[in-house]
Amino acid sequence: MFPTSKKEVEALGWDYIDVIMFTGDAFIDHPSFGTAVISRWLQKFGYRVAVVPQPNWRDDLRDFRKLGAPRLFFGVNSGAMDSMVNHYTAAKRLRHDDAYTPDGKAGARPDYAVTVYTKILKELYPDIPVIIGGIESSLRRLTHYDYWQDKLFPSILVSSGADYLCYGMGERTMLEFTKGIENGWSIHKMRQIPQIGFYSKGTPPTGDNILHLHSFEECQASKKAFAENFHQIETHANMLTPSTIIEACGNGYVQINPTWPPATQEEMDSFWDVPYTKLPHPRYKGKRIPAYDMIKFSINTHRGCFGGCNFCTIAAHQGKFIQSRSEESILKEVRGLLGLPGFAGNISDLGAPTANMYGMGGRNKELCAICRRKSCLFPAPCKNLDRDHTRLLNLYHRVDSTKGINHSYIGSGIRYDLFLSEEGYVDNSSKPYLKELILDHTSGRLKVAPEHTQDSVLYYMAKPSFRLFERLRREFDAITAKAGRKTGIVPYFISSHPGCTMHDMEQLARHPALKGLYMDQVQDFTPTPMTTSSVMYYSGFDPRTMKPVFTEHNPDKKRLQKSYFFKKNDYPAKKTQKY
Repeated sequence: MFPTSKKEVEALGWDYIDVIMFTGDAFIDHPSFGTAVISRWLQKFGYRVAVVPQPNWRDDLRDFRKLGAPRLFFGVNSGAMDSMVNHYTAAKRLRHDDAYTPDGKAGARPDYAVTVYTKILKELYPDIPVIIGGIESSLRRLTHYDYWQDKLFPSILVSSGADYLCYGMGERTMLEFTKGIENGWSIHKMRQIPQIGFYSKGTPPTGDNILHLHSFEECQASKKAFAENFHQIETHANMLTPSTIIEACGNGYVQINPTWPPATQEEMDSFWDVPYTKLPHPRYKGKRIPAYDMIKFSINTHRGCFGGCNFCTIAAHQGKFIQSRSEESILKEVRGLLGLPGFAGNISDLGAPTANMYGMGGRNKELCAICRRKSCLFPAPCKNLDRDHTRLLNLYHRVDSTKGINHSYIGSGIRYDLFLSEEGYVDNSSKPYLKELILDHTSGRLKVAPEHTQDSVLYYMAKPSFRLFERLRREFDAITAKAGRKTGIVPYFISSHPGCTMHDMEQLARHPALKGLYMDQVQDFTPTPMTTSSVMYYSGFDPRTMKPVFTEHNPDKKRLQKSYFFKKNDYPAKKTQKY
């Protein structure tokens, strides 16, 4: 286990620490948490890593001083969520709990945690490099809209004073960065590392493969400039070989280097081939961490998502291209679950951001290399996309046949447009996949995300027509009826999304296809940094087309929109309901 206190460092006999990680979450040594992932990865190469979880920033700062200065650098993240999303509801009300804190107590991290932690460290240890990472840093790496203060912020590199920023999934970046610091690389060489960002004073570089955005100040002055910036950022975030991005700010500029190529299967396996305990740190003995309860018996099969939903941040952080682990790597982890305390043979989630994208990608990789589409599924599935679920079904069968495994459930989201069209199943693997998903891998109710019923709103969400959900429900009902099951289907919906009017919510509430369905999985749209939907909300423009789009900003009308989810359908019941 990684040390979190001076006493624990001394117990290990360490006379120095290479890297000290500060995080806004409780420390859990599980691959679902970025702090553990990076700490284990650096440890694999011989580096001594200590972790300071949820340091107190309001006292004499003893938590920031207790381990002293590391030999190489400090790493900082806010935890598994942006700290503002963690703290506040869509109505900007303070949440009363925190799933990533022992006993779910709120208040263990500050607002804008990355910035707060970094400023403290730079004040106490001005000569020690600080690199920031994780969700909060990734999604705030360039000029972004902050919903909670209702204004544009510059890059978090500027507001925090951090020396470097690692965005996205950081194993390769952080190892290269650590080696560079250890070997005394020049600033120029450090600034060539892929998937890294930094702020520099002076004149920005020019040249081939450099994309110059509108400056932060230009974005402040023009919402259209901000929307134009975002379209460029998002386009390059979804390219296989993006350009270096430069955004001027103040008397300097922010530079964001291109990503590494998507991780190979062998690289993905190596990221998991480290000795995770999959347990909370011993310091939390006797305390419950709600987020851990949700994932302790889960397994990640791959990274990335090519769905391209406009309100989602997954691709901005994990990328569009699917990076899958081998079946052997996954099965090794499955067998490892058998030794965990409390494991009764049930895997809570065998999935990823989108569970049924495992092993998928373009048939012709050369076409993928030049593609500039944000989504492989919207406005229609790419003809180059291989949607065959055979490999995934074989994985399920191998997992379920493992001795000691009773059930493997799919708790992650699925994309039903990967196996269904409005006309029916898309290939020979589609119906077997849906049938097995419903009958063998659904615990309780199948949760899916149509998000809305009105195609005009779904266009702004970049989601398929609601007619596809109607088709899904027909197939679902047929499968469950034939099997004699009473499994239900639960649709997720969003209100107040850009483009959504009160009339649209009225139509949703009265839609006959929702008769008899639970409507408890609903939420009001929350603008989070670095999404197309948030840019629409702030700027009033659709960055894909630069055309104006309606956005509801009035809090009372936003509440009224959400209330339509819970209104009774006015249509009379029918014996035969056509969807």
